[in-house]
Amino acid sequence: MPAPGDETTWKSLSREAEQVQKEVSCSNLVHVLYLHQHFSTPDGSTGTRSYEFARRLIERGHSVTMVCGQFAVAKTGLSGEPVGGLRKGVVDGINVIEICLPYSNHDGLMRRAMTFIKFALRSTWLAWRTPYDVVFATSTPLTAGIPGILMRIFKPFRPFVFEVRDLWPELPREMGVVTNPIILFGMSCLEWLSYNSAKACIGLSPGICEGIRRRCSKLKSVTLIPNGCDLDLFESVANRQQPVSTDGPFTAVFTGAHGRANGLHAVLDAAAVLTKRGDTRVRIVFVGDGSEKPALMQRAFDDELTNCEFVDLMPKRELVDYLKTADVGLMVLDNIPAFYRGTSPNKFFDYIAAGLPILNNYPGWLAELIEKHDCGSAVAPSDADAFADALMRMSESPERLTEQGKNARNLAESDFNRSELADQFVDILEAYAG
Repeated sequence: MPAPGDETTWKSLSREAEQVQKEVSCSNLVHVLYLHQHFSTPDGSTGTRSYEFARRLIERGHSVTMVCGQFAVAKTGLSGEPVGGLRKGVVDGINVIEICLPYSNHDGLMRRAMTFIKFALRSTWLAWRTPYDVVFATSTPLTAGIPGILMRIFKPFRPFVFEVRDLWPELPREMGVVTNPIILFGMSCLEWLSYNSAKACIGLSPGICEGIRRRCSKLKSVTLIPNGCDLDLFESVANRQQPVSTDGPFTAVFTGAHGRANGLHAVLDAAAVLTKRGDTRVRIVFVGDGSEKPALMQRAFDDELTNCEFVDLMPKRELVDYLKTADVGLMVLDNIPAFYRGTSPNKFFDYIAAGLPILNNYPGWLAELIEKHDCGSAVAPSDADAFADALMRMSESPERLTEQGKNARNLAESDFNRSELADQFVDILEAYAG
């Protein structure tokens, strides 16, 4: 297989892979080559699913080589100057190879696409040179499937397991981000190849699993393993003694990306309704960063929405303390049907782990969970008055809100314990590696 790109860089990649081979002794255990472009430890300000799952593999006696990129809000645990475009080291027992390809949510579409493709090519080369028992790749982006597809050709006896976090090209097509029919067709082909090259697929939501099954044989193994709740991390929040007062400030918090997909202008619409009504109790706090944040802040300033506050992105460990002052978590997305059952947002699971009632503004499987387990409220999308009504109603019902918070924590413990979900994940990899 010819090495793509610069010869010096790829010689360096080969040397690093050979070093990993010397350092990692699999014996009768499983060596997992784990590909996640946006990998982060808990010191970062993004999801830590891959870190937790890799740690569980190690706890069960296996070894993990994590190949990742440089996500602006992530922390890989590695530092120092890169050598040949790579950083390498052991982080909490995980052999981490960081390909130095910076990526940010502020990047334009073309720049992000090029970063995705470069990462896919470089991680393919590492996968070809690295011994492993099973290769596991997780999206997004969809290009995460390219190494697995190619390794099915060059290492046909080494299984590939693919995890799908978002349905592509369905989401970018419905959002209008990608409209070129040739590009959409190419993405559809890559989606089909990724699913059908994998021995098994994992989906993070019911809609994602349904989407995978539509493109695969009925015999394909497709397992639902949603994002989970870090119960220990948020235990201090869930156990806080902070009864909601009907006369003090009432804080609704949104945590996460401030991008086009998040539809946060709908929250500002509700804030404008509250301002018009003369409400001075409800305070809306936006924690995070993203391409839309400057426009959101400017609109809040121009419209004199003094009930809105914007806070910088923070590591999840700091977020725990911040949520102790919150009364409600906001679960907000743009009104796009593909989102209804095709997403598994980290913030939802953080909210319920923290015992926060949730106000949700779009239909789908999460809204159904909220209503079924009485852990918050769901309103119709694009209805600013209904959103404002729900905030005021929640702020005036302290006992009801306290009960819904307890229900949220109970749901986290019963259905979304990350420890149990991590064991399910390891069981799947063990079965196919065996």
